Amino acid sequence: MLKYADYDIVFQEIPDEVTLAINISNCPNHCVGCHSPYLMQDVGEVLDEAAMDSLLEKYGRSITCVCFMGGDADPFGVAALAKYLKNRNSRKIKVGWYSGKNQLPESFPLVDFDYVKIGRYMAEFGPLKSTTTNQRLYRVEGGEMVDITDRFWKK
Repeated sequence: MLKYADYDIVFQEIPDEVTLAINISNCPNHCVGCHSPYLMQDVGEVLDEAAMDSLLEKYGRSITCVCFMGGDADPFGVAALAKYLKNRNSRKIKVGWYSGKNQLPESFPLVDFDYVKIGRYMAEFGPLKSTTTNQRLYRVEGGEMVDITDRFWKK
């Protein structure tokens, strides 16, 4: 079962999108230097279709994207919510997922995602905005993942 600890409207997680970033708890990755260690705990409210409806009712007109921040303890639960968002969404809100794993699970359904970030946080390589990062953000196009990580790098 997915739970979320909090959420916020953000402008930097997904390029060119006004994003409702939902912080999912019970993270199994325990990355050294994690910026949100409280998300390692099993805390928060249940994140299900009813919770998504409530959040979209509150913020739907203000956002262009929903991004699940975490959820690696239940990646197929994240995928089910992405599918729900795509099927209920007449406005075509985009859907993203930030995973702390280095690769997606086998048979992971990308079809309902517009963006996927993968990669364990490793301080020595830096975050997405660092040109040496090991993390990657992909735009999903026709089931293919196109690396857009360089959008975070100042030129």
